[in-house]
Amino acid sequence: MNFCSHCGQSVVSRIPEGDSRPRYICDGCGTIHYQNPRVVTGCLVTFEDRVLMARRAIQPRHGYWTLPAGFLENGETAAAGAARETLEEACAVVEGLTLYTMFSLPHINQIYTFFRAELKAPEFEAGTESLEVRLMREDEIPWDELAFPVVTDTLKFYFEDRQTGRFPARHRDIIRLPRPSRTT
Repeated sequence: MNFCSHCGQSVVSRIPEGDSRPRYICDGCGTIHYQNPRVVTGCLVTFEDRVLMARRAIQPRHGYWTLPAGFLENGETAAAGAARETLEEACAVVEGLTLYTMFSLPHINQIYTFFRAELKAPEFEAGTESLEVRLMREDEIPWDELAFPVVTDTLKFYFEDRQTGRFPARHRDIIRLPRPSRTT
């Protein structure tokens, strides 16, 4: 960040009084610009014994398969955002949303939440961000073509939990350790 979004003056990075982290601060108007993680929300949608999958038409990971998901908008709940993203990406209406997985990815400043949901009717099609959308059985999931590790983990949890009929909410921190420095 170089300039204040309130007044246009230059900003500097320093720790404000009473805080413990560096923040961008405007020396002109005094605004402290907090930068917080982005929230991605989506649905693991089921219909009978199948899961709704979408093949991405956008970057990152164009052409790879995913669960319908995207960034949460201001003013909406995580569940409402997950249902909206499912409608946008798969033209599918869902019901019965229940929080299922949450992943913290501090190395990219993101939090992912996935809700289990049921397809209201077997009606869906590719939205503008999807190349295709399909209902898949477990043996049809293209495991080597999944877009993101959080999608892989959510699907593995689901197929594991489906065997017992219990679907506990799960949380996982995905920490990417810094690469060791190379010495020459």
